[in-house]
Amino acid sequence: MRPVIVTDPPRAGAGEVAALAGMGVATVHEALGRTGYLGPGLRPVQEGARIAGTAVTALCWPGDNLMIHAAVEQCGPGDVLVVTTTSPSRDGLFGELFATALRHRGVRGAVLDAGVRDVAALRAMGFPVWSAAVSAQGTVKATAGAVNVPLAIGGRTIHPGDVILADDDGVMCVPRTAAAAAVTAGRARLAREAATREAFGAGELGLDRYGLRRTLADLGVEYLTAAEYAARQAAEGEPG
Repeated sequence: MRPVIVTDPPRAGAGEVAALAGMGVATVHEALGRTGYLGPGLRPVQEGARIAGTAVTALCWPGDNLMIHAAVEQCGPGDVLVVTTTSPSRDGLFGELFATALRHRGVRGAVLDAGVRDVAALRAMGFPVWSAAVSAQGTVKATAGAVNVPLAIGGRTIHPGDVILADDDGVMCVPRTAAAAAVTAGRARLAREAATREAFGAGELGLDRYGLRRTLADLGVEYLTAAEYAARQAAEGEPG
């Protein structure tokens, strides 16, 4: 790893970020063919938060948050700080003081594949954070890492300037170059979901709307009454 701070990465357009912000992680994830999700290990420290912004990335050494301090300087309005470490670490790399500095710079939230602390204070100030752990374990500021370089979280590569979406369902990344296509796909999925919601509200079953009765039949699934099922079990010598 080269110790470097990249100062001017290209970012996704503000209009595309704003459009994706209203769609939510699950919708965009499905719209893009179930890609981009960073995994169930990243959980919000507060409920009800939903953010979208452009990634400023920080690669730190385990137990060392020096490069988060460097990354703060590179953050601006509409950004989301994304942090991981060179090997797994759940130490508390981030807390209230970092959040205070980031809020002053117009940052929308932070995502850490590491630990976070000062959780009560973060909730009180309403600064959204998603993390892999909550840990009071402190850190040092001694080892060079990198800022605004590609990171890997949950098997997904995140480039600086990509769109980060986060809500109660988790965190996902939309590549900067795919943001416009994601908006189009997301809007189409929202329209389909609205139509399906109306149909379900009127009593239609998913089995019929999605053509799943044929799927069940093709898989050999049978409909039996309780008496038929008991008779079948008895004939086959299986416990009821």
